[in-house]
Amino acid sequence: MPVAVHAHGVRGIEYAVAAGVDTIEHCSFMTADGVDSRPDVIDAIVRARIVVSATVGFVPGFAPPPRMAARVGGFVANLRRMRDAGVTVVCGSDAGIGPPKPHDVLPYGASMLVECGFPSVAALRAVTSLAAAACRVGERKGRLAPGFDADVLAVDGDPLADVTALRAVTAVFRAGHRVR
Repeated sequence: MPVAVHAHGVRGIEYAVAAGVDTIEHCSFMTADGVDSRPDVIDAIVRARIVVSATVGFVPGFAPPPRMAARVGGFVANLRRMRDAGVTVVCGSDAGIGPPKPHDVLPYGASMLVECGFPSVAALRAVTSLAAAACRVGERKGRLAPGFDADVLAVDGDPLADVTALRAVTAVFRAGHRVR
């Protein structure tokens, strides 16, 4: 049975890796007074093929509380370390938990991944094919291919050139049928 663990703290992340979970939500390496850098744990995540669902993306204008704002640099640095080490990172959002994270916040997460140094194609995969695979529906969702569900988001622009195009939705198709 697939297991997802929500872990912000280093100890929780270590326990999740030791337990052999499938995904770690957040994986922020938070400590009481900052953010830790743990290359050994990141390497263990890679070896165990654990997917990290990074909680990224906020609506524009959101200012995190001071204690969180002070940690942003550490979060971003660890996200880059995970990417560079080969961790499979998908875009999580915590959508709906409050005004800075409404239910349509996911495109801002893709933009944040690009701001953290992910190529646009990697950010797009993090919200499509990699996310579908992490959710165990990758054999029918997450990409355009024969036999797949034909769930399509049409946007005004080229998200490979500018990932913010994901916020300019012109049409949505589910199972090949336009959603009105």
